[in-house]
Amino acid sequence: MNLATASYLARRAAQKERVRTLYRRALKDTLNWAVHRHLFYHDADALREKFEANRNVEDIELIDRMIAAGEASYNKWRHPDPYIVPWAPGGTKFCRNPTPPPGIEIIHDYGREDNY
Repeated sequence: MNLATASYLARRAAQKERVRTLYRRALKDTLNWAVHRHLFYHDADALREKFEANRNVEDIELIDRMIAAGEASYNKWRHPDPYIVPWAPGGTKFCRNPTPPPGIEIIHDYGREDNY
């Protein structure tokens, strides 16, 4: 394999990864905009159709421009207040009961120390 072919394959692999990442982020963000699941399924199908319409494009420069346009569109329409799972970082329950600082000893068998 010569250098041009290796360079072409590496660029295509990077493009595929960017498209996959863009699709996953857009799909997760679509769930933030949908109030109910039955609305989400329709929006997810429409998003998939947008990606599938350009599946067979072969021009590398055109693909780069399309990815850049898709990422700009995603950033423009991103949800301002996305849903965060409560126990995930940024969620309402994250670190609600943090670990005690060093030097603090917690006695778990309080009141039963002498009954051994």
